[in-house]
Formats: sequence, structure tokens, C-alpha cells
Amino acid sequence: MRPGLPTILGARYDASSSFMRGPADAPGAIRREMRSESSNRWSEALVEVVPGEAWDDAGDITLGDDPRGAIEQAVAAQIARGGRPLVLGGDHSVTYPILRAVRRHHPRLTILHLDAHNDLHDRFEGDRFSHACPFARIMEEGLADQLVQVGIRAMTGHQRDQAERFGVEVIDMRRWVAGERFTLRHPVYLSLDVDVLDPAFAPGVSHREPGGLSVREVLAVVQAIDQPIVGGDLVEYNPRRDVDDLTAPVCAKLVKEIISAMHLNPLPSA
Repeated sequence: MRPGLPTILGARYDASSSFMRGPADAPGAIRREMRSESSNRWSEALVEVVPGEAWDDAGDITLGDDPRGAIEQAVAAQIARGGRPLVLGGDHSVTYPILRAVRRHHPRLTILHLDAHNDLHDRFEGDRFSHACPFARIMEEGLADQLVQVGIRAMTGHQRDQAERFGVEVIDMRRWVAGERFTLRHPVYLSLDVDVLDPAFAPGVSHREPGGLSVREVLAVVQAIDQPIVGGDLVEYNPRRDVDDLTAPVCAKLVKEIISAMHLNPLPSA
């Protein structure tokens, strides 16, 4: 493996979902769409995203009896081999164990989090590790120096307080529409929840929240990253909720453009 090569891992875990199951089916559905002949392998920046050359696929993580521990160990193993992990979830709870592995290799780190929800609950329905809570755990443990959240449109009063507590930079949809943007201060970990998109563009999610970003806007955010990208995840695609498989090619397109952005923003040693 070439140092710094983006490496896909599947995290087929949705047991921390609060509303419905289904995101565990996403890695296979996304891979099938990435192999489809309906589109070519070139990104919009003209990076040829060829499997085995531009990216590697390490398969799905064997979760066993300790899914969070298994995810952390699998990501740590890929980093040790020189890969940059790009994890296909799964629900958003998988981001916490991923960041536990990533942080050990990056003393300065920004998380760019695209989502309809803050996922900053201290507990949700009694569960500290719900998919509504990963960024509370991440910030409590000091796993990032900067957390930027874009596309938020379902914040609660509690999550507002949590954002203030942790110094989170929240660009909700009202601020986004008003023209507010962000500055990334450190190497970036990208966490992309598919429900950041308006459900008109991506109906295949468990929590459809109207009023979101377009596919073009999300692509523009990914393509504008100007720091080294250390890794990322794409989560919360739910094939069981999709309509005529509309969301699968959106996810495949996003993955392709994330891989392209990782090549255009390499690690200093890569």
C-alpha cells in the first residue's frame, strides 16, 4: 500500500440508531453503485478514482461483541499500514471510535461535520453512545481541536448549550443561506451524514429533515477543503428508505469526490 492511500472500510453497524434500522446495509449498496458502469471513474477535478490505484478497499469490519472496539482497532490497523481511512457507515455513532484511532496520529485536528443534526446530546434515550451523541463523546475526550458543523437545521436547546460548552462552530442552514462560511485551521477529518442533504436529493435516510443542502453545495464544501484530509466517514444512508435507489448514486458520487479531495490534499509525509 502506498503511504496515504485512501482506504475504504465498511462499518455495518446501526444498533445505536434511535429511529429505525437500515444504515448497516449501506456499505454494500454504495460499493455496488461505485462499480456501476452508469458513471466513469473520474472526479470533477479530473482525478482518476481507480480502485487499487487511487484507493484501496479493506472490506467490512468484523464487529463481534464489541463493535466500537472493533471499529477503533480496524481503523488503527489501517493507519498503521499507511492508509487514510474512509469509513462507510452505518449510523453516526461509528464516528466516535474512528476518531479515537485517528487522533493518536494527529496532534492537531479539525473535524468538518456535515449533518442536519448536531449529534451533541449528552445522552439520548438513556444511551451515551447513541448516534445522537458521538460529538459529545469526541469533544469530551479532546479528540479534536476544532469542530465545524455545517447544514444543521434540527438543533435543540440542549445541543445549543453543548455547542457553547465545547466551542463548536455551528453554521446552521439560516447562517449558510445568509452567506456565512468557515475557516479550517488544522488537518481535517470529514464526517458526512447523508441527511445533511435535503431529502429531495437523498430520500434514503432514516431522519428526513427538509430544508437542507443540495448535492452541488455539499460537493462544493468537499472540493473547497484546503487542509490535508486525514480520513473521513459517510454515514446514515439507509437503503431501506430509498426511493428508486436515488440516494445510492449520490453516495457513490460523494465518496468519489472525497477520495479525489484526499488526493488533492495529501498528508505532509504522503
